[in-house]
Order: sequence, then C-alpha cells, then structure tokens
Amino acid sequence: MTFDRLKKLIENGKYNKEDLLNKMDIFLLCNRITNENYQELLKMMEA
Repeated sequence: MTFDRLKKLIENGKYNKEDLLNKMDIFLLCNRITNENYQELLKMMEA
C-alpha cells in the first residue's frame, strides 16, 4: 500500500525529491517497503 502511494506520487510529479527520499528511507528502515520497491522508486524518480 505504501509503495503504491509513493509510486502514484512519483507518476504524478507531485513531490519534492529530497523530502520524498527522506520518507522512502524511513519507510525502508521500518519495513513498509522492500529494498526492491525502494530501487524501483529511485529509478522512477531519475527518469
């Protein structure tokens, strides 16, 4: 669920990159997203 919401934010371009990266780091540390999810979101942000 967290991954889907983050993905939608990135797809819509409605995010601040630095803020979103900080949130993604916390979600990863708290096991709300997997490392694979994290990598996929990073690639989407770089595209």
